[in-house]
Amino acid sequence: MWLILTLAGFMLALSVNLPFFVVIAWLWLMGIIYNVEPLRTKDIPVLDVLSESINNAIRLLAGWFIISADTLPPCSLILGYWMGGAFLMAVKRYAEYRMINDPELAGKYRKSFKFYTETFLLISSFFYAMCSVFFTGIFLIKYRVELVLFVPVMIGLFCYYFVLSFKNDSAVQKPEKLYHERGLMIYCAALIIIFVILMIINIPILKIFTGSDLIRL
Repeated sequence: MWLILTLAGFMLALSVNLPFFVVIAWLWLMGIIYNVEPLRTKDIPVLDVLSESINNAIRLLAGWFIISADTLPPCSLILGYWMGGAFLMAVKRYAEYRMINDPELAGKYRKSFKFYTETFLLISSFFYAMCSVFFTGIFLIKYRVELVLFVPVMIGLFCYYFVLSFKNDSAVQKPEKLYHERGLMIYCAALIIIFVILMIINIPILKIFTGSDLIRL
């Protein structure tokens, strides 16, 4: 059954276009690498986060190639999306580790927890968040300078999500329940509205962020 469904999925992907098929095959391969021994990166610290979160970037590519099979999305967008996913995965593990509050028991729940500490998971979450904002910021300024005003709002979203990890049995540990977080949903809706507005209006003064000349006094 597994083999039949895999082949059916590959055939459907190939019917879209070749780049889409390659991306779907890559996504399938990452599922094997993450879950199946002898690799099973799910049990290896740091690699567990990076190998799972790269699926975000792969899905971005899949969506891109459905629309355009002749071009690649900007590398800054791909890296920003990957690091954003890494932030989500790291915060999820931080929330789980913090809730268990017992290193030995945590190691039994998730093997990679045998090598993690609460401090390491906290710092790594900040690292991934900063990388995501950096790469995404490059993309936003390069292709639509008005979106530089969107960056602080995006940073606020990272902060909001991180605060949720401090709740006991929070939705961060169970992302499928995030829609229950009313405040987060309202924030995301406002974020979308701000993004759309900044895509429509032009603010010429922001061109100073794309110039290389020093500002004369």
